[in-house]
Amino acid sequence: MPPPRPPSRRHHGALLALALAGACGPFALAPARAEVFKCAGPQAVPVYQDTPCPPGKELRNFQTDPPPITVLPGPEIAAEPRAPAEPKRGTREVAPAKSTTPAGEAKPGADAAERKFVRPGMSEGEVVARLGRPEVTSRGSKLAAARWTYLPSAGDPDTITTITFANGVVASVERKVSKR
Repeated sequence: MPPPRPPSRRHHGALLALALAGACGPFALAPARAEVFKCAGPQAVPVYQDTPCPPGKELRNFQTDPPPITVLPGPEIAAEPRAPAEPKRGTREVAPAKSTTPAGEAKPGADAAERKFVRPGMSEGEVVARLGRPEVTSRGSKLAAARWTYLPSAGDPDTITTITFANGVVASVERKVSKR
């Protein structure tokens, strides 16, 4: 009878996997426990820990006496009017005409002289509060920043102010003198 052959590499890997599964099995079956203990620390200051308290130091046992659940009511929100449903594909709808401010008129509530004081770092809200809505806008995208353009008006004649936004913050301000 020939001598027995040594186990091949394939059998060696299978035996190793079987041995590891046997060694890790008891740990995989043990449930994970997460317990919190409230103990009296130095000078009777409450201490929360994950190990049981020493005798006489337990302030609360969360396993036998769990804390009550506190539910705070949310703010009352009035129902907002719903936007009209999207038109079906293939139907055309005429867009309303844009209302533009003529170049010579100032917009109500906006001081055109304030355009000189717009600086990088201001938010869109600050710009709208100071200058009002722009006459011309271009939307930003992932690669391009948003651009607002204010045309000449009575408080800032012969000057076109272009404000570029990046992530809702003024990135640059360009003021060009235009000749009529």
